[in-house]
Amino acid sequence: MAALQNEFDLEQYLTAGAQDIVRGLLKTALLHPREGAFVAKYAAAAKKADALRHESEAAGVHIPSFLICSITNRCNLHCAGCYARSLEICGDEKAQLLSAEEWGRVFSQARELGIGFILLAGGEPMVRRDVLEKAGEFPEILFPVFTNGTMLRDERFEILDRNRNLIPMFSLEGGRETTDGRRGSGVYDQVRDAMRRLRERGMIFGVSVTVTTANMREVMSEEFTAPLWDAGCKAVIYVEYVPTDDESSPLAPDAACRAEMEDRVAALRSRGEMLYLSFPGDEVSTSGCLAAGRGFFHINPYGGAEPCPFSPYPDANIRDVSLREALDSGLFRALRSGELLEETHTGGCVLFEQRDKVEALLG
Repeated sequence: MAALQNEFDLEQYLTAGAQDIVRGLLKTALLHPREGAFVAKYAAAAKKADALRHESEAAGVHIPSFLICSITNRCNLHCAGCYARSLEICGDEKAQLLSAEEWGRVFSQARELGIGFILLAGGEPMVRRDVLEKAGEFPEILFPVFTNGTMLRDERFEILDRNRNLIPMFSLEGGRETTDGRRGSGVYDQVRDAMRRLRERGMIFGVSVTVTTANMREVMSEEFTAPLWDAGCKAVIYVEYVPTDDESSPLAPDAACRAEMEDRVAALRSRGEMLYLSFPGDEVSTSGCLAAGRGFFHINPYGGAEPCPFSPYPDANIRDVSLREALDSGLFRALRSGELLEETHTGGCVLFEQRDKVEALLG
């Protein structure tokens, strides 16, 4: 992995970490030739995307390296404290979800801009088979799919097998007891079984962990991470819990917890096994939040372009504007030029905590 520095460079670490994963996979190409062939092609596409973004930067236009797309608000589970479900309850029931063809136009425009990573989220993205198939038509883009893992069988497993640019990122809360406690009985074992089948076919996968004050020490322990590495996991993403109401606020890591998390993530990275990311913790080194197009932005299931999934305030819709125009929306420009993204937060997300100021900017 990338060498740790006094001032952590998130973009450099992402690039170096992805390259390390690519090199490791190429070494296993004799055992899994399909995966090796995909990785070789993607490595060339990633260089081209990088060049496109650098050309735009030289012309005074910043293009983020990745995009988050919530392709559905539906889910087959009812996890305690689910942020996406809380938004669904407050959402517009008359709004029309984007079709697979409309998502295809988003992916096509992203490719033209040099965006090489598109995170597919939900809800549970596995319920949108049509969008997964559409994403498979863009092998130049890597699509991490944030899934609870319970629908990864039969035809959906085959979709991933055919389209190696779709990378499942399994949501875990810790071990069996902690995961099943939040997600439902038997979920942990279903995820582990899915990991086993993916490894047997030489397919890439990772894990996403929502970090709370209740599970922090467990999910950052070697007892949790070592079995993931043994199972074939290539990346772990730690996401600080964003409270859905005042009652759940104590679950959001405070300043002391975040300091402990930072130390623990640094120790895990030093082992060089897997790619470890921490959000929004890693953003401290980048002078603030990466939302609103600084490093990424979010498209909701209805096409609204939002600063991030935890700041659901769109002032543009990709049905009406291009991806490039959405990046230049009034709200995004105001956030990038102001100081709001550089403010500190007490837990989870600066834009979530400062939502009254975001709403004022939206006007």
